Parts: sequence; structure tokens; C-alpha cells
Amino acid sequence: MPGAGPVPARALPQLLAGYAGLPEALDPLLGMPLLVVDLEGAGPADLAPLRSRPACVVIGVHRAAEPLPDVPAELVDVLLCPVTGPPAPWVGVPDVDAAVATVAAAVRAAPQAATVLIQLLRLAERLAPADAVVAESFAYATLQAGAEHRAWLAGRTPRRRRRSGGPAVLVERRGETLLLTLNRPEVRNAYDATVRDGLAEGFRLALADDGLRHIELRGSGPDFCAGGDLTEFGTTPDPVTAHLVRTTAGAAPPLLAVADRVTVHLHGNCIGAGIEVPAFAARVLAAPDTVLRLPEIGMGLIPGAGGTVSITRRIGRHRTGWLALTGQPLPALQARDWGLVDEVRPVPG
Repeated sequence: MPGAGPVPARALPQLLAGYAGLPEALDPLLGMPLLVVDLEGAGPADLAPLRSRPACVVIGVHRAAEPLPDVPAELVDVLLCPVTGPPAPWVGVPDVDAAVATVAAAVRAAPQAATVLIQLLRLAERLAPADAVVAESFAYATLQAGAEHRAWLAGRTPRRRRRSGGPAVLVERRGETLLLTLNRPEVRNAYDATVRDGLAEGFRLALADDGLRHIELRGSGPDFCAGGDLTEFGTTPDPVTAHLVRTTAGAAPPLLAVADRVTVHLHGNCIGAGIEVPAFAARVLAAPDTVLRLPEIGMGLIPGAGGTVSITRRIGRHRTGWLALTGQPLPALQARDWGLVDEVRPVPG
């Protein structure tokens, strides 16, 4: 794939000249959805050609040990280095070239979804959270109608929907505390319409009652939430209807209104919506076995339960981009170090 190999930062003007001098040529429709820039010895002037905000995914890499170069982070989408525990927005990886190959493979498989993700992350960081949630839904709806998601739907193995015997979300009041518990353990609390509606109802209840000073969100069974219920994918009448449902009946809008009162307790797998929704909360606690992951690019989609907003507000768009582009798992301790969770501690017995 063109653009997969690192380009020295000082060669960017020559590269753009090779593409008719048009930064717009760096996009998936013209065969270059990824640009990898070697930042060794680079200065702000070397990266000036990127101020045009090319449509392609821009990865900045630094293969040497510290000190890391001082580069304008706003001009790139992901920053990779071999340093353990580097400062934000850098992502430390054992092998920079292997990490680039991982990103390249993901972008090659879903160039449209990858490009839309990066464009959205660039935009959303400049919007108020509620507005950014709407922007995410617009982008998600666009991809729902796209060829990459349709191909994923056509190639997946059909699954039979399993219905729970009780409410999808248990709601219990204990004095000033509202306890919400995801209650589909037989499907690892997969996030479906019943979970969405149950959470939205619970958050609206708290919004209407100032006497509820604390809201606790937990998940029953071995996993907090295994992400979107795959049996529901492709079942909405059309992307417009799906967009309106997300923005008028979704859990994110009412959660944003009460987020300062919410504490989430994570454990096990927290995939897709299983971390996107919790990340809005004022406090996120994770058990040591917690693993977080954003797999949506592999489905020709982007995070669609508010994750491009909630996760970005906690760890920045660069690290969010890395998680979403690669689908790589993030263990609890690293999530804590990044700020995606606030504390790692055992689940009370």
C-alpha cells in the first residue's frame, strides 16, 4: 500500500510535489490512506506541509530512545516510539516497525472507516461533548451505509439472538445511591437496545431526582460488557433512523447530564460500548483483570456509543486513534497510567 513506509519529515514537500502538489491526493480514494512520517531530526518547519490537514491517516514515528522530538502534535494522528511509558500523546511500543505494520494492515482492510475515524477525532476535540456525540453519530451512520460495513455484514457468521429472562439493566435505589447493573451475563452483557434503553432510563431517573447523589454502574457475570450485540447489527431500517435513535434515545446524552455523580466498576472484558459509555463517568474503577478494546474498524465502523468523545476526553485523540485503528487490547494498569480508568483495585467480594 502506498504510504505504508516511513517518509523522512524533511521529504514531505517533495512527496506532496509527487502527488501533483495536492495534499488532497493523500486520501483513500486515490490510493494513499496512510502516511507514516519519520520524525528523526524533524522540526516544526519540516512538518509544515501537514498543516493542510490531509485526509489520510498520519502516523509520526520516532525509533530512537529519549529524548523524544518536540513536534506539533496537532499535525499528526498517532505518535509511536519505543520508549516505555512515554508522556502523552506518545504511544510506547516494543517494536515501532511492527506497530506501523499493524496500523497499515488495519487501514488497508478498512481505509474508509479509518479515514472517517481520524477526520472525526480531529473535529471532535474542538467541539463541546454533546455536539461531538452528534458528530460521531453522523459519521457512524455514514459508515453503516458504506461498502466496508456491508462487506462485514455479508461475511459474518449468523448468530441467533438470545433473550434474557429478566430486565437488561437492574435498577435499585439505596438511599441517596442509584445502583445500575447490566444484567445479561449469558451474553457477557452485550450492549443491545434493551441495555441502551435501561441505562438511558436510569440516567434520566437520576437527572430528575437531585436526591440521588451517587450513581453506581456495574456489570453482572464474568465481563462488564462484551460490546455491541452482534445480532442487532444491520437490523435498523436505515442509517438515518439509527442516527436519530442514537442521539435521542441513546445512553450518552443523559449520562453526560449526570456524569459528575457516576462511578463505574469495570471487570473482565470491556469492549466497544463497554468502555465508551463508562468513560463518560466522573470516576472509573477497574478490577485487575479488566481489558479494554475498540474493535469497530474491523467491522467497517467507528466507535458509535460515544467513545470518540468520552475516551478522547480522557486520553486524547492520538491514543484514542491508536486504540481504535488497531483494536489492540489495553490492560487495566496501562489504562490507569493513560487516565482511561482512575484506579485499579480488586472487585469487592
